[in-house]
Amino acid sequence: MTLKTPSEHQPKKIAVLISGNGSNLQAIIDDQQKHPQLYRIALVVSNRPNAYGLKRAAQAGIPTLVIDHTNYSDRESFDAELQRQLDQSEVDLIVLAGFMRILTQGFTQHFLGKMLNIHPSLLPKYTGLNTHQRAIDAGDSEHGLSIHFVTPELDGGPVILQDKVLIEPGESADSLQQKIHQREHIAYPLAVRWFCEGKIALQDNRVQYQQKTLQEPLQLNESRDL
Repeated sequence: MTLKTPSEHQPKKIAVLISGNGSNLQAIIDDQQKHPQLYRIALVVSNRPNAYGLKRAAQAGIPTLVIDHTNYSDRESFDAELQRQLDQSEVDLIVLAGFMRILTQGFTQHFLGKMLNIHPSLLPKYTGLNTHQRAIDAGDSEHGLSIHFVTPELDGGPVILQDKVLIEPGESADSLQQKIHQREHIAYPLAVRWFCEGKIALQDNRVQYQQKTLQEPLQLNESRDL
């Protein structure tokens, strides 16, 4: 009889951080069920007790945790508790999915290279909020999304993957947001899978894809991994 050795390819453990509806969380939950050998969501954390995404996680049997930011006197103390909980869970990757908190430099440094964020613009354009209306007001012909590694610079980490949509005549911020959301639900699970497969990494503040430094972000419509 031969003894089985532990697999070197155990599923990665990820944590998803949310503040609201959790539609990107749902997309990742659905993708996880298709790729259980790659990763599993070990924890969903919200800074808001009434976030609907907590119900999504509970329905999928995923452990949840609320760390209400209003119970903390400053960002540092909130981030310290969040960091403690994530360290205790021993996750391999942290995914920010509509997590409406500006994270402290100490927190981002602690998890550098292990944290992804999705932003609704073609970074470096339109960091911050109200990106859809800002793109329309600027007269842009296209808009999009960016998935990037999180660094201390707000929305400034190296971009891994982008996707573009056309801004049609008469487009509203709401209709543009819906377009972007549909594409986010494809792009974000893909980036999570890439990380869990070891295809992407952060090195010297640059994205490595298949062990080569990216000169430009990857484009969703050019990906062969869909």
